[in-house]
Amino acid sequence: MQVDLKNDVALVTGGARGIGRAIVQDLVDNGAAVAIVDVHEENCARAAKEINDAGGTAIGVVCDVSDNDQVVAAVQKTMNRFGKITILVNDAGIGNPQRVITHEQSLETWRKVIDIDLNGMFYVCKAVLPIMVDQKGGRIVNIASVAGLVPLRLQSAYDAAKAGVVNFTRIMAVEYGQYGIRVNTVAPGTMENVTVFYGSDGKTFTPEGKRLLEHVPLGRYGYFSEIAHAVLFLVSPDASYVTGAALPVDGGWVCGYHRDF
Repeated sequence: MQVDLKNDVALVTGGARGIGRAIVQDLVDNGAAVAIVDVHEENCARAAKEINDAGGTAIGVVCDVSDNDQVVAAVQKTMNRFGKITILVNDAGIGNPQRVITHEQSLETWRKVIDIDLNGMFYVCKAVLPIMVDQKGGRIVNIASVAGLVPLRLQSAYDAAKAGVVNFTRIMAVEYGQYGIRVNTVAPGTMENVTVFYGSDGKTFTPEGKRLLEHVPLGRYGYFSEIAHAVLFLVSPDASYVTGAALPVDGGWVCGYHRDF
């Protein structure tokens, strides 16, 4: 898919690696200038350099999205460099580091996941939305998860955060449509970086990994590029009448879901 984004400036959180990096590349390949906002300084600088060396336009902005002051500074740095933000992609997030039943979930883990995955998205949107309102337009895509659409066992913090992302997206779509701002969610399924189900060789699936894929109708993991392509569609003119949507990109995970995961 090719679209004309040459007049756009995108801010992508978590943009230095994984899904975020693939999203950044798709946006740049279609003409957008991009602010890569990421907590990892080295990865952030490397991603920006790769894009600029290849003829694109990008800046790296180091930021922990769970810190509102850092978010405000990152948005201001982007505005100082580019003068506008027309696309926002909230990809920064972490998984549930503990797989335990809810009453055994530590307060530390609960707070950390909620702070990054949900509060971080709110902080970034709160900082960028006034800019888009003044511009009378913009596109926001929040990266949730199938865990925001169906409950996954032993991941209560992550499930709660991602469900919050989905519904907060809908709230923003309702509130900001009058300003020409579209807000949507992409919900990835099991992706290529989920290595917990591989054996020690990093290639062969464990029995649990094979069982995981049994409930995915397409029978495979997803690729970062497939999430990026969905985001590209949602920020493109082709999606001009799409807002408040939660788009699963999951190989059919949601409709094939087994409760034991």
